[in-house]
Amino acid sequence: MKTRMSTFLSVATIAASLPLLAAPAHAQIKLRYAHVGVANAPQTLYADEVAKLVKERTSGRIEIQVFPNSQLGGVGELVDGVKSGAISMGHHDFASLGKIVSSTAVFNTPFVYRDPGHSLRATDERLSPALREINQQLVDKGNMRIVASFFQGTRELTSKEKVLSPKDMQGKKYRGVPIKLWSSMITGMGAVATPVEVSELATALATGLVIGQENPLPNIYNLKLYEVQKYVMMTNHMQSVLAVFVNEKVWQGIPPADRKILEDTMAEVGRKTLDWDRETSAKYRADLEARGMVFVEEKDGLDIEGFRKAVLAQVNKDFPEWTAYIEQIRAVK
Repeated sequence: MKTRMSTFLSVATIAASLPLLAAPAHAQIKLRYAHVGVANAPQTLYADEVAKLVKERTSGRIEIQVFPNSQLGGVGELVDGVKSGAISMGHHDFASLGKIVSSTAVFNTPFVYRDPGHSLRATDERLSPALREINQQLVDKGNMRIVASFFQGTRELTSKEKVLSPKDMQGKKYRGVPIKLWSSMITGMGAVATPVEVSELATALATGLVIGQENPLPNIYNLKLYEVQKYVMMTNHMQSVLAVFVNEKVWQGIPPADRKILEDTMAEVGRKTLDWDRETSAKYRADLEARGMVFVEEKDGLDIEGFRKAVLAQVNKDFPEWTAYIEQIRAVK
């Protein structure tokens, strides 16, 4: 009887411990990740790749649910959603966070980066004093932080009309991202800045609300702007580097080991985007030319230096407080 009782107690003890042994080290965390990118765009490929790798590398402890193509709202709704925590994380131009900390937009300053690789290094918190300072302000004022960046191409100007200099854009309506810096840039280019959400861009161009816009070649192609635009001016005015930002409470709620996996994965895929751009830029140009778009370059009379001077003069006028940040960005090796 005593033996049977001991055996019973041993089995009961083992049985009681089984749920604890079988439980995962951390409960699964689901992150809602929103962005405005359309299918096949580099930014869409980035988010999908990060989600896939993070789930694999955390053995399912973190699952990122991606909501592309403005499914959870436009840029304003995205930023507000991450700030409130309704959306865990997302990505967009650094300037989209300017509504919280105005100086964040400095990382989208036209003509500030030497090349695509420099744009990623200068937006890496480990290498960028400017980003470290601004990130602390984002945490304090917006309950969010920038945790990664990636490259989606060099931004170019498109129009229904051939453009060679800012004089050709004088007084004409061109679409700008609905952010102050874009308005300054378009104004510097000589045009009337007209904010339009990306989801409404093709319609705005087709109806004549605006006659031109600017975007990287992949976006121009994937948004099918070749149906409503004729010319691509290779102004190379922006290295289009996007910020990945996350709600601070959500971020701190991720166990440190898994947070490092997330950081490392985003950085790895961010570097991949440089390769994606090199591999696809020529292809996108060929595809756009096959659909009737005409590319205009310096050899055709495009005055890139004239655009650079005019745009930077306007930015310096509108954002004099950015001078020190711009110097720090340019100093990153």
